[in-house]
Amino acid sequence: MMPENLQPGVHLRPIDLARAHRLSTQAVRNYEDAGILPAAARTPAGYRVYTRLHARALSAFLALVPGHGHATATAIMQAVSRGAIDHALRLVDESHAALLDDRRTLEAVEAAVRDLAGTAAVPEEPRVRGESDTFIGDLSRKLGLRAATLRKWERAGLLNPRRDTRTGYRVYSPADVRDAQLVRQLRRGGYRLEQIAPVISHIHAAGGIAALEPMLRDWHSRLTSRSRAMVAAAAALDDYLAECSEPAELSDEGERSELAGCSWSS
Repeated sequence: MMPENLQPGVHLRPIDLARAHRLSTQAVRNYEDAGILPAAARTPAGYRVYTRLHARALSAFLALVPGHGHATATAIMQAVSRGAIDHALRLVDESHAALLDDRRTLEAVEAAVRDLAGTAAVPEEPRVRGESDTFIGDLSRKLGLRAATLRKWERAGLLNPRRDTRTGYRVYSPADVRDAQLVRQLRRGGYRLEQIAPVISHIHAAGGIAALEPMLRDWHSRLTSRSRAMVAAAAALDDYLAECSEPAELSDEGERSELAGCSWSS
């Protein structure tokens, strides 16, 4: 949070900035060294001197992290520090696009789960031959796919049929059939195999479609939290950009001060 009622021209020590944002002074120095904060002016004794601009920058960075992640938030602030505002905003846009992709993936998974709601959850083990097992030809016909497609999904780690010990043929259990149906639904939704693999892993970890429901609710909650964090971050970043666009202050001697304004705005 930005120090309350901080006026232009007021100088801050590292400890002031750190306390206001509940950080260590070393963290503040590290953020400056990383280019997240504008470079601070130095006193004749070599001490850093911060201003309201640095407080805005730190508030913006800390607001960006929850929604965009530490790496992207760092890249955004570094871009602003070097004056690459268009690039910084592009990074923001890309992060929002990634969130939208995540929402669409969740919607596709939920649709696939609804389509498969009638499929009974079955344990993954033991994988022994049963009356409900299916061979690749029968499964490909049931799904309207080529056998080569099922083999491709297997190579991608999406399916894991066992092999018949006598013939070596692939044998698909009811759980394998469920996975194949889910992959088909997601592929119809335009999702790549590498995007589908984590979904299948989640289902296996959850123990089946029914057990996936709590995970989907948690996924919804996390996306909502991330989206709201991005909204809050946009306001904080805009405040910082507005501060940067203001002309640097003049010293008592009429010279432009190094303690205010951004390098690209002068």
